[in-house]
Amino acid sequence: MTFLYVLLTVYIIAVNFYGYRFVKLQRDNADAGEPTGGDGKLFLAAFLGGAIAVYASMFAMRYRLTSLLLMVAMPLLAVFNVWCFYMGYRSIWLFL
Repeated sequence: MTFLYVLLTVYIIAVNFYGYRFVKLQRDNADAGEPTGGDGKLFLAAFLGGAIAVYASMFAMRYRLTSLLLMVAMPLLAVFNVWCFYMGYRSIWLFL
């Protein structure tokens, strides 16, 4: 059972780190004048559990703060992610 808790925790950390790195990569590409590649991967990373890191890194780097879609969707996805993680930790014993 402890293994499942550790596995879920590592997943949360990994997907949030990926979300942070992806926002940083987009910002660096935008500063260099290269195409950023759109928001599809950003939304995918946020939906998979990295919405909190994506939203926080957007504010920390001051990048894409004028995008209304991102400013509305990321907090909603963050609430959804927190709820899913809470349900995952709460009901992990069902998988045994």
